[in-house]
Amino acid sequence: MNTKDIFNFLKPKNELENQGEFAENHPYIPDELWVKCPICKNVILSSDLVDNFKVCPKCGYHFRIAARQRIEMTVDEGTFTEFDADMTSSNIIDFPDYARKLKNAKINSGENESVITGMAKIGGYDTVMAVMNSQFMMGSMGTVTGEKVTRAFEYAAENQLPIIIFTVSGGARMQEGIMSLMQMAKTSGAAKKHSDAGLLYITVLTDPTTGGVTASFAMEGDIILAEPHALIGFAGPRVIEQTIRQKLPKDFQSAEFLLEKGFVDAVVERKDMKSSLARILSLHCSVPTKESTKEDEDNECI
Repeated sequence: MNTKDIFNFLKPKNELENQGEFAENHPYIPDELWVKCPICKNVILSSDLVDNFKVCPKCGYHFRIAARQRIEMTVDEGTFTEFDADMTSSNIIDFPDYARKLKNAKINSGENESVITGMAKIGGYDTVMAVMNSQFMMGSMGTVTGEKVTRAFEYAAENQLPIIIFTVSGGARMQEGIMSLMQMAKTSGAAKKHSDAGLLYITVLTDPTTGGVTASFAMEGDIILAEPHALIGFAGPRVIEQTIRQKLPKDFQSAEFLLEKGFVDAVVERKDMKSSLARILSLHCSVPTKESTKEDEDNECI
């Protein structure tokens, strides 16, 4: 009998053996304590990532964040008042399995729709806000999304207020067919009425902003900001390459590429976003003073 035959008779090693010894030398660390950056592969303590505005401290990668996290980071504490919180989408054209997907989206995101709208103060200045949520069907624009954005524009116009919209979207929601595509014209019309009133509209493009949202209200702002390295475009790079049969530049459709081409006014890091928005608002609006008795006139924005 050779050595190989002897090893065949040995009892297989139990992988559960010596677990106590392993545990003593290698303490258990829950996965949720750490996050790996998808760009530089740096492992970041979750609490440190939160303290750094969900931005990788090594390479500057901006992680996607939920709409309410963005609101908390941007507005003055305790000033946000939500509009139309109970509005929800329905399966208006009986698209197969859409009702289940809507239910899952609500559970996973904790929201009723892919956009949150409301009024808040930033640096003491009143503004209407609409913040899209990538956690709800990748911020896709359905009929309720378009309605909420339109109502936000209308409220801002009626009350002579600026509006700020944070965009993140995969485009129009195909499960609602032509009704979702109609929201492009609907929101653009509302933006035009707000503009005709001589009011300020700021858009902040975050990763990714694509499809029908890009082709409508996302690119219609008076001032267009973007977060670093955000993907911004109508069709995706692979679709364009397959259509034109050409290789695109490496940074094509990035925020920095669009800044170079003049489609974006500034690329602003997340940690500087609140102060940048407050600065822009200060150039267009005046804060009511304690002595004033004409609040509407003193808070007028141009």
